[in-house]
Amino acid sequence: MNEYYLLGRSGLRVSRLALGTMNFGTDGFHAAYGKTEAEAEPIFRRYLDAGGNFVDTADFYTAGESERILGRLITAAGVRDRIVLTSKFTNTVDPADPNASGNGRKHMIRAVEASLRRLGTDHLDLYLLHTWDRITPVEEVVRTFDDLVRAGKIRYAGLSDVPAWYAARAQSIAEAHALTPMINLQLPYSLVARGIEPEYVPMAQTLGLGLTAWSPVGGGLLTGKYRRTADGLTGAGRLGDGGTPRPVGDRDWQVIDVLEKVAAEVGRSMAQVAINWVATQPAVGSVIIGASNPEQLDANLAALDFELPPEARRKLDEAGAPPTIQPYGMFTPQYQSWIVSPGLGIGDKPAGYAPPVWNGA
Repeated sequence: MNEYYLLGRSGLRVSRLALGTMNFGTDGFHAAYGKTEAEAEPIFRRYLDAGGNFVDTADFYTAGESERILGRLITAAGVRDRIVLTSKFTNTVDPADPNASGNGRKHMIRAVEASLRRLGTDHLDLYLLHTWDRITPVEEVVRTFDDLVRAGKIRYAGLSDVPAWYAARAQSIAEAHALTPMINLQLPYSLVARGIEPEYVPMAQTLGLGLTAWSPVGGGLLTGKYRRTADGLTGAGRLGDGGTPRPVGDRDWQVIDVLEKVAAEVGRSMAQVAINWVATQPAVGSVIIGASNPEQLDANLAALDFELPPEARRKLDEAGAPPTIQPYGMFTPQYQSWIVSPGLGIGDKPAGYAPPVWNGA
């Protein structure tokens, strides 16, 4: 775990595995699988002891209890300066108030101040728009992020769960007007959820957005604890609600079958292989992992202790490859001969290329 990546086009160094704290707390939407503070503390401590420094929460998680618990744990451990503390805003905190949700300036400022109070800190290292609200002008969001940085309330800005065009426009506005850039884009990504690959990945690479992937094990589907039945699946956990069947597609089961075989070949758990695959994909700066107990966290942290053999990666890539839809099929290598004849030798500059230096002659 003592390996850190720069997040996007920034100088912020983050662990390749981030600690997700959506289950810290027993209130609100996530209460069904939440953990008390006493249960959360050993998970948090174990992550720190392993060298982790990237911690993710949101004001919506367990109705704000996640932030309160995390704030107390950080204070008790005396690690505020060491960790990269991330929170998010968008979801409603007061259904009776139309401005207590969304991505407008009024809510953004109130939300960050409320998060700072709950976390017991005077700044966030990274602050993310949680979800596109479909109505707030992107210019308003970018300008408010810049104001929050200038006010010292946040250090860096980013986005989560927005359309690729929205992220590209936000970054372009920031660059054009010398405003605070986005350095992070948080999205779902796993062997059974690869929809970000055609658009988001090249966009992130081009515009300097480091991807942080959430749900790398598909909500538990890629851990092996669920089994196929005639009605869907069985298995204790969120997907099955304690065994209640939930439909999963044939393609998902195909991925699971291949993952199980690859895991056996490399001598690792299915979850470790699934997390490793995501963490080593292009543009991914960090993968958000959660845990129900310290032992599960230890297993997840070990996901980067090995390298997937090329053949194993090929099998996983092929099993989970989403169908190519237009116009993305026109951007594949197979179509390049329609644009430029291969015999002309036209392509990218070779590695290490530098233009010739004029010698004054």
